Amino acid sequence: MRRRDFITLVGGAAAAWPIAARAQQREQKQHVAVLMGGLSSGDAGGQEEAAAFEDGLQELGWKLGSNIALDYRWPGAELDHVTVAANEIAAARPDLVVSRSTPATMAIVNRGLPVVFVLVADPVGSGIVRNLGQPGGNITGFSIFETSVGGKWLELLKEAAPTVSRVSLLFNPATAPFAEGYLRSAQAAAQTFGATVIPAPCGSTADIEDAFASRAREGGGIIVIFDTFLVEHRDVLIALATRYRLPAIYPSRIYVPSGGLMSYAADYPDIFRRTAGYVDRILRGAHPGDLPVQEPAKFTLSVNLKAASAIGLTLPQSLIARADEVIE
Repeated sequence: MRRRDFITLVGGAAAAWPIAARAQQREQKQHVAVLMGGLSSGDAGGQEEAAAFEDGLQELGWKLGSNIALDYRWPGAELDHVTVAANEIAAARPDLVVSRSTPATMAIVNRGLPVVFVLVADPVGSGIVRNLGQPGGNITGFSIFETSVGGKWLELLKEAAPTVSRVSLLFNPATAPFAEGYLRSAQAAAQTFGATVIPAPCGSTADIEDAFASRAREGGGIIVIFDTFLVEHRDVLIALATRYRLPAIYPSRIYVPSGGLMSYAADYPDIFRRTAGYVDRILRGAHPGDLPVQEPAKFTLSVNLKAASAIGLTLPQSLIARADEVIE
């Protein structure tokens, strides 16, 4: 080979290397850990959320197993299990973490990893972000409710069962430190609707049973707030509401197909689909703390007519007509 040809070959290869390196960097597989707090892997609602998230990613050009890998952890609602899963994720050092629920987010925040949280009830009050518009730090995400929804739950419960005057608001202080906001909202609305809202802290199944038994003796209804502990024990809640013939409203539609009377809730799969957009932006270079925390864009009202009949309640047609989902 002539010297000039050799120089041309080497020079051309050297010029091509940066281009190839940049292309390889663009196609490098990104690793995202997904901490599904409050759910087990067999939870149908959780699988629906995960599917919506993956659909959103694929619509943005991410190919599972090719340029992105998702590592799901399903720790349930036990705080010890959530902490173990968070420790495992922190040790693996993924490129980004998606954390579902307030306890899961509290467990993974401040681990030096970028985080997009989902379904956090009160991110400012919980100390997760500085404010919604400029969260700061290395975290942003999607809240699930404004605490004012506590008043909306009471309003709908009163519409479904107008004679209800005393209502217990259930929460677990360990997994729902934000419950006070919902309680204040419901109690403020109670003055308008001629009702009394009573806090009912529940840290065990025995506490849940006591709360229902107490409400049954005095009459009234039940508000269940968004709380990973209560989600995990939803079968117990629904069974007790039926046994004691108490009208109850729930914070997620996953209660209703299982026999819950009604729910007014953010559209969880829609939130997860929107989460894919933030994941995409961060993996492409955006800083999480510069992205504002977003609130739910869609709420759905679900009612179960069979559950109403089981407790001797006839739901008004005006309520049924407004429902996004009616189970007969």
